[in-house]
Amino acid sequence: MAVKRYRPTSAGQRFITTIDTKDLTKKKPEKALVEVKKKHSGRNNNGHITVRHKGGGTRKQYRIIDFKRQKDAIPAKVAAIEYDPNRSARIALLHYKDGEKRYILAPVGLEIGQILFSGEASDIKLGNCLPIKNIPLGTVIHNIELRPGEGGKLVRSAGSSAQLMAKEGEYAQVRMPSGEVRKIQMVCRATIGQLGNLDHENVVIGKAGRIRHMGKRPSVRGIAMNPVDHPHGGGEARSTSGRPPTTPWGQMTMGKKTRRTKRTTKMIVRKRSAK
Repeated sequence: MAVKRYRPTSAGQRFITTIDTKDLTKKKPEKALVEVKKKHSGRNNNGHITVRHKGGGTRKQYRIIDFKRQKDAIPAKVAAIEYDPNRSARIALLHYKDGEKRYILAPVGLEIGQILFSGEASDIKLGNCLPIKNIPLGTVIHNIELRPGEGGKLVRSAGSSAQLMAKEGEYAQVRMPSGEVRKIQMVCRATIGQLGNLDHENVVIGKAGRIRHMGKRPSVRGIAMNPVDHPHGGGEARSTSGRPPTTPWGQMTMGKKTRRTKRTTKMIVRKRSAK
């Protein structure tokens, strides 16, 4: 997998880069595993915009991903590696021995024909899913549950991985991609390996139209607005706002802590590294 560059036959193609898709083995998704994905363009049931800068975009179908991996002791064969427009990571199509088909997130090095398992008796091999209590220290993992049986919630984007650092009592300490060390219950499940599509972070969008295809609308600087529209607006010519960066509603945007989930603060052993 590599980043593709293009001959600048137009201004829009001069800087644009994309991911090579040679690793994909199937172009069309499995019909039984897709469903309609409706667009709301950031609006609520009254039609009012509650999330700005959303709208338009290419029509997508949602691929149903098996984040729980609860088909224990049933071997599953990797049938295909596919593209998913709803996430940065690649997905893999599994054919279970009982005839069922499911999608999972595809880790680095997953190959067609490989046999995967889930459950406590599974081996520590790439793509297998098992409880954290059965995983050795130092193992690289992804798709980690926060609560038992709820399905993977953490470490699901392209190229990301976490590492199992310690076990103590009912909890294990896991180092997240951000550098944060967090306690997670030992009975929660995780999948072995690092997620694929590592070059996703190196892609250059290159032109405004490509962002519009993703469903993102333009964002206007507050300093370019009028005082009635933004606290940074107004003034003759280009000028500073004379106040710290704020939202259109006056809330601080830089330097202010916004974390509100105090009930889970006790689960954080070490805060994420400053970047």
